[in-house]
Amino acid sequence: MHQDYIIPAQTRIGHVHLKVSDLERSLEFYCGLLGFELTARYGMQAAFVSAGGYHHHIGLNTWHSKGLPPAPENSVGLYHTAIVYAMRKDLAFIFRRLREAAYPLTGASDHGVSEALYLDDPDGNGVELYWDKPKEKWPLNEDGSLNMYTRPLNLQSLLSELI
Repeated sequence: MHQDYIIPAQTRIGHVHLKVSDLERSLEFYCGLLGFELTARYGMQAAFVSAGGYHHHIGLNTWHSKGLPPAPENSVGLYHTAIVYAMRKDLAFIFRRLREAAYPLTGASDHGVSEALYLDDPDGNGVELYWDKPKEKWPLNEDGSLNMYTRPLNLQSLLSELI
């Protein structure tokens, strides 16, 4: 692979746009449960939600997917949308909210560089909710490269952030 261009460090992912089966059900998940704000709506076919007043972090539409079942698990497509929280306490808060709503997790992991909760939205789209640990605490190999791993997340420790 020829690499003569390196993307600028300030580049970031602006938003994800998801095909959903039922717009209202998706809005209840992303706004009602996760707490995103509705910023724009196009009738019963599309909506845009954000955190903190940005025009949109997540687009939702039924243009090609209204009433359809989730995509098969063993096929190409989006693995998950990752939503990063500023602080561990924020992740603890959303975990408590999910638990109180009896919303099922598909996983909870400590990756060394981050702690993450995994779940599926109502259409089976994977969602990762996480916070990054401070960079100076990231585990490194002897050569200085990251030593990321997947270990079970201590959920009681996470909830202790709220005490």
